[in-house]
Amino acid sequence: MCVAIVPPALKGNRWHMVTSVSEGGSSGQLVSLSGVDSIGDAEGIVGKSVLALVDQLPADIALHDAEALLGREAWDERLGRLGTITEIMTGPANDVWVISGPRGEVLVPVVPPVVTSVPEDGPITISVPAGMGLEEEE
Repeated sequence: MCVAIVPPALKGNRWHMVTSVSEGGSSGQLVSLSGVDSIGDAEGIVGKSVLALVDQLPADIALHDAEALLGREAWDERLGRLGTITEIMTGPANDVWVISGPRGEVLVPVVPPVVTSVPEDGPITISVPAGMGLEEEE
């Protein structure tokens, strides 16, 4: 994937190739870029943004976009309204959405059987697995 660092440095290459991605633990992912070969190079891009072409992003990018998810309403297919996404916890295997609402705080794993897509607007429909302690409303 080719990415651009913005704002760019006055001199030097503003375009880089992603050469590797690895898990960084609780801090997210570690991304290596071509041309960023030293600590000094890395310090030069701290606080900058990385731009990529939309068609090169992973298909499930909407499932991990905290800016677009926080404050969104979440509804379960059988239980109805769960509440609002108030936090996104990043884990080693998958993200977890913290949803606060009428059933209290619900932790929902962001995995394909539970969350399959995120519409551009409106509530997000999910499928909370049975056995999570959420009772159907009578």
